[in-house]
Amino acid sequence: MRDRPRLLYLITEDWYFWSHRLDLARAARDAGYDVIVATRVTDHGERIRAEGFQLESLEMVRRSRNPFREAVAVVELARLYRRVRPDVVHHVAMKPILYGSVAAWLTRVPAVINAFAGLGYTFMDGRNRLLRWGMKTALRTVLSLGHSVVLVQNHDDQDRLVGEGVALASRTRIIAGSGIDVAVYALQPQPSGVPIVVLPARMLWDKGVGEFVEAARRLKRKGLHARFILVGRRDEHNPAAISEIRLKEWMQEGVVEWWGHREDMPAVYAEATLVVLPSYREGLPKVLLEAAACGRAMVATDVPGCREIVRDRFNGLLVSPKDSVALAAAIEELLSDREAREIMGQRSRTRVVAEWSGPRITEQVLALYQDMVKVSAIDRSHGYA
Repeated sequence: MRDRPRLLYLITEDWYFWSHRLDLARAARDAGYDVIVATRVTDHGERIRAEGFQLESLEMVRRSRNPFREAVAVVELARLYRRVRPDVVHHVAMKPILYGSVAAWLTRVPAVINAFAGLGYTFMDGRNRLLRWGMKTALRTVLSLGHSVVLVQNHDDQDRLVGEGVALASRTRIIAGSGIDVAVYALQPQPSGVPIVVLPARMLWDKGVGEFVEAARRLKRKGLHARFILVGRRDEHNPAAISEIRLKEWMQEGVVEWWGHREDMPAVYAEATLVVLPSYREGLPKVLLEAAACGRAMVATDVPGCREIVRDRFNGLLVSPKDSVALAAAIEELLSDREAREIMGQRSRTRVVAEWSGPRITEQVLALYQDMVKVSAIDRSHGYA
C-alpha cells in the first residue's frame, strides 16, 4: 500500500502550470502528495523538477486538428497513466479534459478532476455551430466517465454547462481560481507622471486586444496624453493568436507598446495607473486578481469571469464586450479621476484579501483532493494498484 497518494496535473503548457498552478502544487506536495506534472516542456522544465515534482514531457499541441495526431495524444496519455498509476488526476483546460478523461477511463484511474479555466474559444457565441455542437457532445460524453468532478471558477460557467446538459449539477464544484499571494502582489501607491494603461494578457483577439488598441487610438486622437501597454506572450497554438507582424505594426504606428512576457508582474502593476481587460469571456482572470491585490482600479468587460472580480463603479468600470468606444470612455473617465482610482484600488485590495487569497483557495482544493483520494483508496482495495 502506498504511503503517499499520487496527484497528477495534466496541463498543455509548462508556463501555464508555472503561472497558474505552482502554488497549489506546492501546497499539495507539502500536504503529503507525490506530485506529477504532465505538460509540454518549453521554458520551465528545470524549475518544475527543482520543486521536487516528477515531470513528464508531452507533445499535446492545443491547435492541432490532425485526427491521427490527436489519437496518438490519447494513446500517449493512456500509457502515461498506466505507468504512473495516479490516485487523482487534475486536468486543466479543454484538451486535457477531453483527452485525459478518455485516457483515465481506459486505464481505470479512480478519481478525476476536470477543471475549466473558462469555457474557451468554441463556447463563445458566434462560433461555428457545428463545432460547438461537436464540442458539447464530446464533453458530455467524457464528463460522464468514471468518478469525476467538474471544477469551474464562476457561477456563469456552471449554469451554462449544467443548463445545456454538458455536465450534471451533482458533479460540479465552484472554486474561484487558484488564489493570489497577497504578500507578493502587495498594495502599491498610485504612480505619478504620464499615465500608464496596461492590458496584461496573452496576445489573443478574444482577450479584447484589438478593442484596446482601437480605444487607445481614439484617445490619442483626442489628445489624451498616456501610454498604452500590452503585456503578455504570444500564444501561437491558440486559434485566436495575434500575429507578431500585427503587434509590430501597432508599435510602429505608436498607438501601443508591447512589453512581451514579463516575470515581474508586481513591478508592472506598480507602474500601472489603470489595468484593463476587455476579454470576451473568462473563467476567473488571474491578471485582474493580481491587479486588484496591488490596489489598482480596473476596466473590464461585463462577461463571465471579469464581472466576478470587477463590480461596476465599486472597484472599477464594466463595459460591453467588443465595444472600443465604451472602452475608451471608461478609460478616459478613470484617468481623469485620481481620487476615484484610489478608492477603487483600496476596495479591490480588500476584496482579494477576503475572497481570493492563496491559502483560502488552496484549502478548498486540498479538501477536494482529500475527498477524491478516499475514492482512490476504495478502488485500490478492489485491485486498481
